[in-house]
Amino acid sequence: MGNNAADAIVAGHICLDIIPNLDKQTKSFGELITPGNLVVTEPAMISTGGAVSNTGLALHRLGIPVELMGKIGRDLFGEGIRGVLQSYGERLADGMIVSDDPSSHSITINFPGVDRIFLHCPGANDTFGAGDIDYDALRGARLFHFGYPTLMRRMYTNEGAELEELFRRARQAGPTTSLDMAWVDPDSEAGRVNWSAMLQRLLPHVDVFLPSFDEILYMVDREKFLAFQKAGGGDVLSQADGDLIGRVAQTLLDLGAAIVVLKLGHQGLYVRVTENAERLQAIGPCAPKDLDAWLGCELLAPCFRVDVAGATGSGDCTIAGFLAGLLHGLHPVETITAGVATGACNVEAPDATSGLYSWDDMQARIQAGWARREMTLPFAGWSFDKTAGVYRKG
Repeated sequence: MGNNAADAIVAGHICLDIIPNLDKQTKSFGELITPGNLVVTEPAMISTGGAVSNTGLALHRLGIPVELMGKIGRDLFGEGIRGVLQSYGERLADGMIVSDDPSSHSITINFPGVDRIFLHCPGANDTFGAGDIDYDALRGARLFHFGYPTLMRRMYTNEGAELEELFRRARQAGPTTSLDMAWVDPDSEAGRVNWSAMLQRLLPHVDVFLPSFDEILYMVDREKFLAFQKAGGGDVLSQADGDLIGRVAQTLLDLGAAIVVLKLGHQGLYVRVTENAERLQAIGPCAPKDLDAWLGCELLAPCFRVDVAGATGSGDCTIAGFLAGLLHGLHPVETITAGVATGACNVEAPDATSGLYSWDDMQARIQAGWARREMTLPFAGWSFDKTAGVYRKG
């Protein structure tokens, strides 16, 4: 599978998304779901979803040589996944692991004015294990990124032993390692996992950890998460402030990560870096060129102003922009800015990747004075650096 030509390997969750077009429906949602009713739609959108597709293809669009490692079945859905990937690049489907399990797929019911409904089959994602990774390919790469273990049953059962083994072997292969999570349903099997204990064993093998604030608060402080969810009417982030976000990030650094990146939705992107120079240098090929600029830094980048067409894959693309900055060896301000810029380009299109710019074009848009959104979260003691476009502590 590996061709040793990729700078980045992106592995983990992948699925085929089937999105019927209901935009021209005149009936109410209740009328449409009447048993026995035939609903005529416009042509459906077919795309790939999951971290492998969203983050991997975003890196590809940003000009990073990338290899994708997702697990699919020998079925029509699997062929669909391969076809979509190959439409972006002839070799992009070469790393797919083909098994006898069904391919993962989702049918998204996106009715105007109604929150989306997902009919999801996890399929081969649930059987993905440490042995499915091509570690020979990792030895020729600078970055290994894994996404959505929370949606992959073998990754979180048995106290996360399989995920820990995967990252231990990935670190040994040489690249900088990074990890993204996905939402955990509290009522699901994954919701009953002791994620805090799992992270304690896992994060020493993870160099860059990039969850959303909501996801990680559930994992490290479930009681506070549930209280915030109740107080905010489901909006957990609205109850947070800079002190709490900083404490959560420090907890993750104390557990072993070198760089913690917390996605804050429309509020922006938060980054906190270890103060341990030895740990930061040990991340390998993506270790910062300017160690002093990164060491112990804490930054918050607000989002750029855009007309939002959709938010599918926005977090994954934000991650891709940040990781691309690391791969380019940029200053932390430039790296976090690349993250929010890539996420902003993403939401200008309804799908996950068609709105993205090339790296050079995106940098030109930033340099041209792209306006920022106002941040409303309380970050007492922080100040906005207008020149850099970021908030700094103190």
